[in-house]
Amino acid sequence: MSRRTYSRHEQPLHSSDLRICHKVFQAVCGDLGVDVSAEESDRIAAITVELYQQGVRDEQQLRILVDAARGITFVLGTDKGA
Repeated sequence: MSRRTYSRHEQPLHSSDLRICHKVFQAVCGDLGVDVSAEESDRIAAITVELYQQGVRDEQQLRILVDAARGITFVLGTDKGA
């Protein structure tokens, strides 16, 4: 019996992985006012999972990169008056 080598993209997501992706997905949709049943939410979900599978595990970083992949600049901790 041979062992097949999987790339990161082919490895299954576990429940803890899905929890993180779902949390980020809900946050991004909520921030943008995107209904989770809307077509745009499918795109957000796909981007979230793709980035997670590429190795982005930090929720805050994942959220920023999902926004960036959609063409939105998301800046944390900046003062508008500065």
